[in-house]
Amino acid sequence: MTSSVFYHAGCPVCVSAEEAILDLIPADKVTVVHLGNAKEKVAEAEQAGVKSVPALVLPNGNVLHINFGASIEDLK
Repeated sequence: MTSSVFYHAGCPVCVSAEEAILDLIPADKVTVVHLGNAKEKVAEAEQAGVKSVPALVLPNGNVLHINFGASIEDLK
């Protein structure tokens, strides 16, 4: 992975975190995935180690869980 992936569910906590992430990381270095709109990506997020959203998966595979918006289980 050469860029980060930011997973969220569209809730106010997630949207706020998305805005902050995009202020910190250039848009061409982060892929934003709205799991509420892309349910097919939930398994991908879970495989990457995401337990709750919002979460940022770094290029080295580390997962940063930011605040708490929703459990990955709630998105299934």
